[in-house]
Amino acid sequence: MALFIMATRLKGEEAHPTLRLEEKEGRAMRAIKDAGLDVQWVANYATLGPYDYIDIFRAVDDETALKVSTLVRGVGNAHTEVWGAVEWDRFREMLQELKNAA
Repeated sequence: MALFIMATRLKGEEAHPTLRLEEKEGRAMRAIKDAGLDVQWVANYATLGPYDYIDIFRAVDDETALKVSTLVRGVGNAHTEVWGAVEWDRFREMLQELKNAA
């Protein structure tokens, strides 16, 4: 499965700390489950900076990752960005493969 990082920024009043964020998270997870998406959550972080949350997950393909992002945006009234990622050790292996092929 491919690895993805999703950065989420809540919009307007949704970002207010007194709102029921756990409730929104539960609705987003139910929407993903109800859609039958093959997703494995790796890690979730609340962050400082321009994004409120960073989620790391595995999905079978880009289309599935896009569906996850779309559901989170719709249910959570949020802005999301999804980036494909490769673990550092695998990236180093890839560099070695390129070096060997050259």
